Order: sequence, then structure tokens, then C-alpha cells
Amino acid sequence: MSEVTAEPVSDVPYDPTGEISRLLKLEDRRESAVAQIAVWIAEGIVVGRLHPGRDLNSVELAGRFNSSRTPVREALMLLESEGLVEIKARKRPRVASFPSERVREIYFVRRRLLALVGELAAQRATDDDIALLGDRLARMERAVEAGDVDEYFWCHVDTQGHLQRIASNQILADILDSLALRTLVLRHTSLGQGERLRESFKDQVRIHEALAARDSELAAMLLSRATQAALDAILEMIESTL
Repeated sequence: MSEVTAEPVSDVPYDPTGEISRLLKLEDRRESAVAQIAVWIAEGIVVGRLHPGRDLNSVELAGRFNSSRTPVREALMLLESEGLVEIKARKRPRVASFPSERVREIYFVRRRLLALVGELAAQRATDDDIALLGDRLARMERAVEAGDVDEYFWCHVDTQGHLQRIASNQILADILDSLALRTLVLRHTSLGQGERLRESFKDQVRIHEALAARDSELAAMLLSRATQAALDAILEMIESTL
């Protein structure tokens, strides 16, 4: 695999807490216990520590965080609104599952939105933006060689966030953020399947080249194609568990 940048790449691991807090809009919440509990559960769901269908016992969670059950309930309700938790009458809350048809609907929208991100980013990226994306690409390459799914995944999330910032369309970013937590769960799991990690990296290399060439049409097409490839991997993963 060819080297993509000569710049040094940081060894400091990405911290998912900040990204999850941002997506849950927890920065302005006064109830620190609610934020702490919500982030712990959400991160556990994303990285596979908490599997779909698993019960979320409010008493156990209150004990873990040395809190009353009130912030636990608030955290679970917040995560329900984001599609990560299911709460039904007279049943314990549980980690949500993702039926294949729902996944298709989410990715139908996501693929088109990311194509627009690619188009706008190619038109608006500065040389500094391209260099920064190159640094992230090199970091992803190192994660691939190390077989480090978590490092690759969070770097990929950070890269897409940077592309959204370059695109400079707040409405577009807000819509993508509204889908983000649900797609994070699926994207993380699928990256551990077969050669998916290397295939994903190859897609990122092509996208970076299109952005560096300021080819907005190609960047849009490649982002759309990469998102479709991610969907195909996710559906294959879901169907293999049925």
C-alpha cells in the first residue's frame, strides 16, 4: 500500500466521547449524570459492547453511576429519541435492533447527502484542508495495517465530519447528524467483516484524490459509491445473523 503523506501522524487515539456528546447535543445539559450515562450507553452500543436486544436495567445503571434512577431514565429516553434504545410499556428498555428495511431507508438518504457533501467539499476545499485530510488518510492506513478497527473507525468518522465542515452547509450537516448515531452502530460492526476494512480504505484514497484534484463530480460519485458499498456490507452482515 503506497504512502499517502510524508507528514507525521499523531499516535494519540481518537476519543469517541466528544463526538457522541456532540451528536447527542449534551454540551449545554446541566445534568452531568444524564450526559455521562447517555454517552456510556451510546458508546457501548456503537462499539458492540451492548448488543441489539440487550436489556438495559435502570437499577444496575444507577448503581454503576452512583446516581438515582431519574437521570438513568432521562438518558434512556434521550437515546430512544435517537433510535438507539427501545422503550415499551411494562418491559425493560433494551438496545434497539436495526431491521434491514430501516437500514435501506437510512442509507437511501445518507448516500445522496454524502454525494452532495463530496461535491461541495471539492469545490470549497483549501490546500490546508486537503493536507489535513491527507494526514487523516495516513492515520487510517496505519490502522488498517495494524488491523485496528476502532482506530480506523473513529478516524473515518472524524474525516467525514471534516468534509462536512469544508462543505459549509449547516442544513446538510444537521440532517446527516440526525442520522449519525444510528449509522455509527452499523458502520462499526461492518468494518470487522472480512476485507471490509481494506476496501473502505481504498475508497477513502480515491475520494481524497478526487478532492485534491477539485473534481466535484467525481468526488460526489465516489462518496455515493462508498456509501453504497458500506450499505451492502451492512446488509450482508444482518442477513448472516438471521
